[in-house]
Amino acid sequence: QERLVESGGGLVQPGGSLTLSCATSGFTPDWDAIGWFRQVPGKEREEVSCINADGVSRFYSDSAKGRFTISRDKDKNLVHLEMNNLKPEDPAVYYCAGPCSSWYPWDASEVAYWGRGTQVTVSS
Repeated sequence: QERLVESGGGLVQPGGSLTLSCATSGFTPDWDAIGWFRQVPGKEREEVSCINADGVSRFYSDSAKGRFTISRDKDKNLVHLEMNNLKPEDPAVYYCAGPCSSWYPWDASEVAYWGRGTQVTVSS
């Protein structure tokens, strides 16, 4: 059974850093591109980043480019999202999700599997 479990959320000051992790299990190799989405109350869930199966290809949203880095450890079945220079517009519940595309934007409606999410708060 496919499963995604996030960890690493929390409170950080503006300009600070936080790394989220997603433990994956039960996925076949056919489409194991895994990504991160985020959602704030009253808004649609939006894609942040996606990484392909071998970790070579990555997609970043405009808001994530230059600040966030996605990576994966296939031996440990982990996908990480390193977030630097966090801004007041970054607080949200961050969800690990799949599938996604590491080449172009992926709509949340096309995601088949979701984690439960982890809260990121940016506040001084």
